[in-house]
Amino acid sequence: MNRLLTRLPAVWREAVEELWRRRLRTLLTLLGLIFGVGAIVAMQAVGEGSRREALRLVEGLGLHNLIAEAKPQDEATLKETRERSLGLSVADAEAALAVVPGAERHGAEKRIRTHSVFSDSGRSDAQASGVGAHWFDLSSLRAGQGPLLDADDEATLAAVAVLGHQAAADLFPQGGAVGGLVKVNHVWLEVVGVLADRDLGQDSFEGVQLGSESNRIYLPLASASARFRFQPQEDEVDRFLLRLDDPNKLAAGAGVLSAVLDQRHAGVTDYQLIVPQQLFQQHQQTQRIFQVVMGAIAGVSLLVGGIGIMNIMLANVLERRREIGLLRALGARRRDVIAQFLREASVICIAGALLGLLFGAALAYLIATFAGWQVAWAPLPILLSAAFCALVGLGFGVYPARQAAQLDPIAALRHE
Repeated sequence: MNRLLTRLPAVWREAVEELWRRRLRTLLTLLGLIFGVGAIVAMQAVGEGSRREALRLVEGLGLHNLIAEAKPQDEATLKETRERSLGLSVADAEAALAVVPGAERHGAEKRIRTHSVFSDSGRSDAQASGVGAHWFDLSSLRAGQGPLLDADDEATLAAVAVLGHQAAADLFPQGGAVGGLVKVNHVWLEVVGVLADRDLGQDSFEGVQLGSESNRIYLPLASASARFRFQPQEDEVDRFLLRLDDPNKLAAGAGVLSAVLDQRHAGVTDYQLIVPQQLFQQHQQTQRIFQVVMGAIAGVSLLVGGIGIMNIMLANVLERRREIGLLRALGARRRDVIAQFLREASVICIAGALLGLLFGAALAYLIATFAGWQVAWAPLPILLSAAFCALVGLGFGVYPARQAAQLDPIAALRHE
């Protein structure tokens, strides 16, 4: 402490020493600032972490995509629906590609009822799907080993498959998945590639199911339709992704896609339309409400801290009337007295801001540990919170400083 003080200019060292003599009172005053800054820092860290996590999850669905999914229906409802609509199909995706503004390409998926999956080396509980050639690109999936499926595999009804990272580890625990054979239900498939590991950490986002591609087996959509058995009234595809070239066209594109599907399905709403960008915006709106509430609480805490600074400074003025009178009698100007008390208020603000930053960081990681949330740091909000704390402290320190400067020197010297 003494070494640190010796490095400070004399006027600032005097301010620190004056507050240190009343350290209990100073500490109690600091609490409001510490809690206020800490709440702002923790809120910003958790909010930024949540935003980045939401963005990462939505990127798994595709921020430039529109998604059409077949609605699950019970047997009786499905039979009634099929009297008017044949369900979601590749032809729907191709029609949408032709008319939706900015549509670039589409990729469809059909899930296979998977009963057994094994290889010569192991077994797996992975689920299988038939997918179009563009599915991996539209879903932001990348190859870890070997190539992914292409248009030639689709055209030739190739008996090939791409494994998710976890499925490959279960079926080929010794490695060497590429080139191996796996049996899905009654069909043998040659493994041509393995996906790079991408663990999203969640199965759903804003009520929408995510891919869980780590434990999946993908084969060409045409091969799946030709080699596996499906119920006669099932949808041809369970969902398709439509990529647009400009995210600003998503809202208009969603309206056109909905109109196309309504027309092709004779007005039967046996599908649901998902816009990942809107899911992200909805999540952000929820976060903003959370931040406003937390910001209001933090603001009240800073206000209490500012009132505490005013109280301690007014108390210091009353206790140091003789000192102030002596300074004025020796030639100190009013602005010198104001500057002295503002320096003391500044020391409290700086200490409160620094301790608040440390408390906020600890609080953010504590919340992340117990709530399972992500933490991320954005420098600007942290600096702004510290600056706001300093402004609050200085603002509440002005009145006591002016009161000290306006004391009558003679009356102050006579004060007992």
